[in-house]
Amino acid sequence: MMTNITVIDSVMGSGKTNYAIQYMNEASPLDRFVFVTPFKSEITRIRENVKDRNFLEPLHIGGGPKMTHLKQLIAIGADIATTHELFSRADDELIELLEQSGYTLILDEVMDIVSDVPIKKADIRRLIQNGDVKLNTDTMQVEWTGDPNDDSRYRDIRELAQAGNLYLFRGNFMVWAFPPAVFKAFPRAYILTYLFKCQMQKYYFNIYGFEYDFKAVEKVGDRYELVEYDVRRENREQLRALITVYEGKLNDVGSGNGALSQSKLRNYDADTLKKIRDNTSNFFRRYADNAKAADVYISTLKEVEPSLSPRGYKGCFIAHNARATNEYTDRRAVAYLLNRYMNRNKLTFFQENGEKVEEELYAVSELVQWIFRSRIRKGEAIHAYIPAQRMRDVLEKWANYEI
Repeated sequence: MMTNITVIDSVMGSGKTNYAIQYMNEASPLDRFVFVTPFKSEITRIRENVKDRNFLEPLHIGGGPKMTHLKQLIAIGADIATTHELFSRADDELIELLEQSGYTLILDEVMDIVSDVPIKKADIRRLIQNGDVKLNTDTMQVEWTGDPNDDSRYRDIRELAQAGNLYLFRGNFMVWAFPPAVFKAFPRAYILTYLFKCQMQKYYFNIYGFEYDFKAVEKVGDRYELVEYDVRRENREQLRALITVYEGKLNDVGSGNGALSQSKLRNYDADTLKKIRDNTSNFFRRYADNAKAADVYISTLKEVEPSLSPRGYKGCFIAHNARATNEYTDRRAVAYLLNRYMNRNKLTFFQENGEKVEEELYAVSELVQWIFRSRIRKGEAIHAYIPAQRMRDVLEKWANYEI
């Protein structure tokens, strides 16, 4: 059975989640839903606003794992609201339960559908030499050929390989991919997102042969309706007009090929990091109307946050891939201290599976989603410090419908 997938691709604040709430409120009592979101606050929103359904969240019942409770909820046909993090741990038993249950999946924002597996090159060589794993050279899939109950420090590798979700590339790094059988277990699925064509899940769907309808959402009177996707309906030029992007000498730290990329940030000396930190502070105070800590958010590579935290703005960092949260809609000044590229190992996974990844599309998707955590989603103006020249360029291309 092929899953009927609808990608609802609309700009942030257009009402995607409101449409999902309306859809579930109006659905037949015989329908059952699994709503999956990155944030617990959105779980609360669903439970409070879907009036005639009792959405349940998987919990640690009796001290047991949430996954056990999730399986129990599916077995009794409950409506479920849960997180990306729990859903990503789906196993064969969960897939079997879903196949028998006829749930509709509503996925709030795309998932981190492919992840690095933390294992050293020496350990990969050891597993191969010991005969514990072998590689399917056609698919690059890792097969576990050792003790089927191995409980050593390689247990996580064994479990991923046995589930059929582990891949080895170039003999020195492993990647996990979300099991496509999970999506296949749902007769119907809705993906709520923006700029889907730029995202990893689009490439993933292509690799595993998933087809999908492409729609947008629009408010018509008091109702939210699905309409044909038309990029010109996004009014990007009006949204861009709300963003005052700093242009000036403070951007010098972002000039040059690859400036502020993750690899560069990890290797900058103390003086360069101090300059970026001071520039950020200067931007907030001089060019963003003396914005206070409560007015701002900042993002960069997690491991360099302590070195880039300006005095007076500690605790203002959010994840650089933040999306699907409304916690920062009062923020009027933002700083994106990163030049976004797809993780090299993930990129290799898609390329080795025949997908041409457009790095600029990926970068602008991450940046625009991040900007829309601010008060711009309420139609209010913001100031933005984006020192990486490449990131400013892709933002302009997005605003001009070139991406």
